[in-house]
Amino acid sequence: MTSDAARRLRALHKQPPLVLPNAWDAGSARAIEAAGARAIATTSAGVSWAAGVTDAGGLTRTTAMAALRSIVAAVSIPVTADIESGYGDVEATVADVIEAGAVGINLEDSADGALVDPARHASRIAGARTIAVAAGIDLVINARTDTYLFGDGIATIERAKLYAEAGADVLFVPGVVDAPTIRKLVEESPLPLNVMVGPGAPTVAELAELGVARISVGPAITAGAYGLAAAAAQELLSTGTYRTLSTAADLGRHNTLLR
Repeated sequence: MTSDAARRLRALHKQPPLVLPNAWDAGSARAIEAAGARAIATTSAGVSWAAGVTDAGGLTRTTAMAALRSIVAAVSIPVTADIESGYGDVEATVADVIEAGAVGINLEDSADGALVDPARHASRIAGARTIAVAAGIDLVINARTDTYLFGDGIATIERAKLYAEAGADVLFVPGVVDAPTIRKLVEESPLPLNVMVGPGAPTVAELAELGVARISVGPAITAGAYGLAAAAAQELLSTGTYRTLSTAADLGRHNTLLR
């Protein structure tokens, strides 16, 4: 079952762009699948917030894997897992990801507020690939580089080359949404490009024209859900009305999705 899902996820990368809405729990995953997604990515920020901790350091591997298992069990489409910087042991985390039934990972090259040495991160990617091969899973490794988030965009392609040689399949560059930079990255990267989008970013069609292979929204959907919760609560407590909730999911329909 897992090996079949891995083949399906890899095949989707050959029909770009692959659009990946990001889920944070079983309910959001089912809603995304029902909306027509061909695959799902998790969001570490969303999983962190749902667990009541901060993103980028608050989540433990145990909590992350519990959420991942519930997401994989809730859907029939491939799931790729955001494992941040590997929770202290990339190889053990990848083994847990595969055991949970996910067939891809995002592995980022920053930790504790700084970029990780690129050679060290390449070694971690190679370790992830070794674990996947031993398990017989053609894991899709999305190598996230945070160069633009840390003001070092010029180092992106050199890092991409190292990550490609280590066994990465895709280059994920968050923090880039302008067309000229995206076009340049597509042209120069040895790996297909994944960008993270949200309000103000080019449309999916525009990104496809630029040559982007994979598109995700990171924590944006989760933030939207929490924004709805805050706005609905504020309206209820202030004016006593419920207009904000007109955009909420139909209760019966969503309940049916989880049967």
